[in-house]
Amino acid sequence: MSTAIFAIGVFCVVGALFVVVFLVIAPPMLRVPLGRRRAPGVAPRSGLTRLTDRTVGAIDRLLRQRNVVPFTASELEQAGIRLQASAFVLMVISASLVSALIGLLLGVGTGWAMPLMILFAALAVIGAKIWLQQRTARRRAKFADQLDESLGLLAGGLRAGHSLMRAVDAVSHETESPTSEEFARIVNETRIGRDLSDALENTAVRMRSDDFHWVAQAISINREAGGNLSQILDQVGHTIRERNEIRRQVKALAAEGKLSAWVLILLPIGVFAFLLITQPNYFSGFLGNTIGIIALIVAVILLVAGSLWMMAVVKVKF
Repeated sequence: MSTAIFAIGVFCVVGALFVVVFLVIAPPMLRVPLGRRRAPGVAPRSGLTRLTDRTVGAIDRLLRQRNVVPFTASELEQAGIRLQASAFVLMVISASLVSALIGLLLGVGTGWAMPLMILFAALAVIGAKIWLQQRTARRRAKFADQLDESLGLLAGGLRAGHSLMRAVDAVSHETESPTSEEFARIVNETRIGRDLSDALENTAVRMRSDDFHWVAQAISINREAGGNLSQILDQVGHTIRERNEIRRQVKALAAEGKLSAWVLILLPIGVFAFLLITQPNYFSGFLGNTIGIIALIVAVILLVAGSLWMMAVVKVKF
């Protein structure tokens, strides 16, 4: 019994010393919450964010050293993607790895595992390039559709008594993307010293818009010769509006031909992929002899040639 009382006494003495030393003599420092220690406007960065930033930096240094840029900043900007080229490359690499894993899983247990993995990885890169081109084309088409409305706002601002630059700035705030982004770029370029005519011509070239090229020429001629610019823009806008109507009619009439072309292109590819997944040994007869391999190569060549021919036929340039 005395031993237990002695142990309790020792424990109480040690506890009292702990309280005196760590709470009275040397109390712990007050800890300020992490959110209060951060500077205003500084967002917290997780470990994944830091790892991503280091990876993007490494890819950026590698691209600069190799002088090889698969996706340029200009392509991303024209597609409306607000990312660095190195960050987009990292996303494409991640998509390629995932696609390669899917191809490997589809080919498990067959001799097509490695070819499917390489094919799916390559398709991810090619698909990213095609997606960029399609996104750029849609952005340019949207810019062309919004141009008549933009010219109406520009002419209205001039009739209200605003200067040309003030009217351009108003269009950049009152229109939708991508017109607002392009007009804002024109305003920013003129603010750093670029001539307005050069900025307009650069926008016409970047957006590949013949209509906006006419607008740039009309504004440039008016700045040299003078005249009623709002009336000129109204006439140009009326012409562009009629051209847009004809362009939409042509697009509607060519839609059936484009859909038929896509069906004819994707049908043999889909049948080949379906048979490859459901019946992996179906093509063993082709791959087992020289004639079968030659037949497959000829089929691929004919498919590519026919696809290019059909896409050229259904593409109507206006």
